[in-house]
Amino acid sequence: MIVAMLETATEDQIDAVIDAMTEAGVDVHRTTGKMQTILAAVGPTAGLDLSKFEVLPGVMHVHRISSPYKLAGRAFRPEGTVVEFAKEVHLGGAEVQVIAGPCAVENREQIFAIAKCVQAAGAHFLRGGAFKPRSSPYSFQGLGIPGLELMREAADAHGLLVVSEVMEIAQIEPMLPFVDCFQVGARNMQNFNLLRELGQIRKPVLLKRGIAATIEELLLSSEYIMSGGNYQVIVCERGIRTYETATRNTMDIAAIPVLKKLSHLPVVADPSHGTGRRDMVAPMAKAAVAAGADAILVEIHPNADKAVSDAAQTLFLEQFEELVKDLRLIATAVGRTL
Repeated sequence: MIVAMLETATEDQIDAVIDAMTEAGVDVHRTTGKMQTILAAVGPTAGLDLSKFEVLPGVMHVHRISSPYKLAGRAFRPEGTVVEFAKEVHLGGAEVQVIAGPCAVENREQIFAIAKCVQAAGAHFLRGGAFKPRSSPYSFQGLGIPGLELMREAADAHGLLVVSEVMEIAQIEPMLPFVDCFQVGARNMQNFNLLRELGQIRKPVLLKRGIAATIEELLLSSEYIMSGGNYQVIVCERGIRTYETATRNTMDIAAIPVLKKLSHLPVVADPSHGTGRRDMVAPMAKAAVAAGADAILVEIHPNADKAVSDAAQTLFLEQFEELVKDLRLIATAVGRTL
């Protein structure tokens, strides 16, 4: 159930409606937009009499939510969510962001060279894996906390924000000092215990779509985080597994406008994992911006052919620089900035 308050509603009136909803046995999530306050009721709402709330002072209208995701749905925040970071950086809204870095942090020289390139390109986010979920137990698993320390140092030296993947609950607390945004990988999209814990923190979470997940399942996973009170959720289309074998995954560009229609959450596109092929990263990144993506996430490396993980889909630094230039032109063409 959604209760939309009048623009003129006072705090006392809003509090009175929240009290009435709580007394009815539901949890209340409040969001305040530019024009009005929205109150979302989560819980046993099927038997509630909507007219009881419609007559309360300050209420504009009340309606039931038919979709299973109550907080991630567009009705909860019709104007869309803009996730705010330090350094006056925003994800969502008019500006398209670029999130770039290696699949895995390997050493100091590598991550500092990449951070310098990311800054020079005008991007604001440095991504990199310190804990790596790999299909083979014999593959490089990441440097762990020392890798995060290197990435934080490189990011601070170049005025960047850090995005890195968390794999389990026990990693959340030690990662907090080093990251500006937690990434949940495709393999953990339905790790509901991890999602619930991330709902208790107050840092942004970038949630990747599972390799065989529907859009509804992705939004329901985001609901787990938001139900804990953390509304700083960003969803990521990173390709899904289909019967096609020409690419590592099938990049679902159509998911971007669908997500923007169904949800208020910012949408990131990951063409690196979406294709698994270096020569296809740039075309799909451009298509994603044209389709409405709020950010592009790409893997880059000074010596891409020698990257310890995901070398086939990793861009050389020079390729990344050219891509950002092209993305600026496309962003401008669709009425946005980069």
